Amino acid sequence: MHSRRNFLKQGLSVGLASVLADPLTGCAQMSRPSSARSTEAASQSGSGDAHDNVRSHELQPPPDLFDAQTLDLEFWLKPRVLDVTRPASGERAKLLYWKDGEIVPAAYQELCHLLRDVSAKQTLAIDPKLLETLWGTQAFVARYGMRHPLEILSGYRTPQTNKKLIEEGVPAARQSLHIQGKAADIRIANLNSEVLGGLVRSFRQGGVGFYYRPGERGGWIHADTGLQRVWKG
Repeated sequence: MHSRRNFLKQGLSVGLASVLADPLTGCAQMSRPSSARSTEAASQSGSGDAHDNVRSHELQPPPDLFDAQTLDLEFWLKPRVLDVTRPASGERAKLLYWKDGEIVPAAYQELCHLLRDVSAKQTLAIDPKLLETLWGTQAFVARYGMRHPLEILSGYRTPQTNKKLIEEGVPAARQSLHIQGKAADIRIANLNSEVLGGLVRSFRQGGVGFYYRPGERGGWIHADTGLQRVWKG
């Protein structure tokens, strides 16, 4: 855990080599037929942000309005710009963080800051694969005219913040991947949370939690880079 100043001084002291060597993880299984995709069951093992004392259960995927497995190679080779907003702090940034097969260090560090634990004022290196999913999700729906910023409701959490959320009754796992910088709770304006979750799931990068809530803003989607599994919170 670091303050922003100390974190920015460290530069990219995280294991990015595997991601830079294989930046196209999101389209690794593009050639699989849609029938195989629709019948594949996600694993329910491993950690996630479902309650620890309740077993996560498999959800039927929503209609395939958006499916990342249909993306071609050209989509993954273009520069990656993330337009994100952080309601908890009132921040917004639009950052080119990946270009010509390489992560842009300054933009990556700024994104780590935006996904920080706002209440604890602590920053951690965010898993680049998580950023890949977030960017891919936003870029995919942008092709259909939905150019809203990606709302980050929760990114990195310190163990203390995570424990406090549990004590307050907020759905959070004791070994949450948020603590490792491998998870984010997200929302896109005017996009149904079920559809958003289905799209995130189709990237096959990790776990997806569907959190439905009434009200104008609706629910949110948990996305992580752990084991592939799906649950409803």
